[in-house]
Amino acid sequence: MRLLVVGRLNGQLSVAVKMAMSAGAKVAHVETIEAATHALRAGQGADLLMVDYELDIAGLIAANEAERIRVPVVACGVNPTPEQAAATIRAGAKEFIPLPPDVDLIAAVLAAVSDDNRPMVARDPSMEHVIKLADQVAQSDASILITGESGVGKEVMARYVHTKSKRASRPFISVNCAAIPENLLESELFGHEKGAFTGAVARRIGKFEEADGGTLLLDEISEMDGRLQAKLLRAVQEREIDRVGGNKPVKINIRILATSNRDLVQAVKDGTFREDLLYRLNVVNLRLPPLRERPGDVVALAEHFAKKYAAANGVADRPISAEARRRLSHHRWPGNVRELENAMHRAVLLAVGPEIDELAIRLPDGQLLSAPDAGTRTAQAASLSAEGVTRSFVGQTVADVEQTLIIETLGHCLGNRTHAANILGISIRTLRNKLKEYSESGISVPAPQAGLGVSAA
Repeated sequence: MRLLVVGRLNGQLSVAVKMAMSAGAKVAHVETIEAATHALRAGQGADLLMVDYELDIAGLIAANEAERIRVPVVACGVNPTPEQAAATIRAGAKEFIPLPPDVDLIAAVLAAVSDDNRPMVARDPSMEHVIKLADQVAQSDASILITGESGVGKEVMARYVHTKSKRASRPFISVNCAAIPENLLESELFGHEKGAFTGAVARRIGKFEEADGGTLLLDEISEMDGRLQAKLLRAVQEREIDRVGGNKPVKINIRILATSNRDLVQAVKDGTFREDLLYRLNVVNLRLPPLRERPGDVVALAEHFAKKYAAANGVADRPISAEARRRLSHHRWPGNVRELENAMHRAVLLAVGPEIDELAIRLPDGQLLSAPDAGTRTAQAASLSAEGVTRSFVGQTVADVEQTLIIETLGHCLGNRTHAANILGISIRTLRNKLKEYSESGISVPAPQAGLGVSAA
């Protein structure tokens, strides 16, 4: 993440900066709030501002808002009174970090406040297939369209592609096309020159230039106005942009990713999305399946979120009970990963005792997750059993697996060689030869009509 420190860099603040850098942050520094806004306006991107609490935090946030720059602020300082620390929160700071700093606290705040601490968690084969495709194309500069229902993790996938790309050390900039009013989005994307419109008091660098050398994510691209789509098409084709009010093009070097929860092919047919832009963006399509189609991910994600929010809230990390796991796996999660994350955040806060049980995992209306019926339980048990058997074979040779299969099948048939051979699909002679080989090696072989008794073949 990119951290901009605002204030005089001496004493304990300098120590805090070094800790942030050791936690992986890329740090820049200015001394005044005016310099901070100027740096952000000029394209020096930041994911988080760490500001001395004695500076005018409310004024800094207001100045940034006037420029439509929205970066979270964390206040910090030495020996503040409780009233001073509370005042920074009222002024708009997300957190307060007391100095001298604590390394664990610095790391926890950076992870909690920044937006890029979202690892890719995937165990289900359907999701692993998508990740494999993402790995194949990440090193290229091809534009990628990431599609899927709301809440499936499209931005997480975009960040994953960026971290796997040759641009990983450069900025990752995200713009939510649905969250910014149409009349402001053009300036947000392409920037503007001083005097371009009322309120444009200085040149403003847009997201395209801020992402130069790195990756630009156009989130929910389907919501972009048709006029802007034409300007975007030129930027994608020519790799150059025009600032609002500018008189000469600006060259850019970026990789473009886009997301949509709508069917863009249908949007083209409806006349709300440009077909030529779709072709430019959709060089590769990564479709993320909804959570109900990737049941193998549910518990893995739940465990990840339980650990994340236990750390963020300073509570003990507790395992998820067996019954809670069953109910998590049974629920269809119409809100996908986002709904599951919120449920686990609540569960961490509501849980009592040594485990996160089913009573702690509640829907937004307070209802508990329903328990699976008997048929569903049987199917899930069979699935878990099959998964367990598959995992038990990992690390074994083919001969080991064959031996286990033959011995267990023979035991199931109460030692009856003919029945076992029929089930295994081999001749009785082959089976007898195998059993003789096992006996001579000292391996116990079930005797005929003796269940699991030990006998020579």
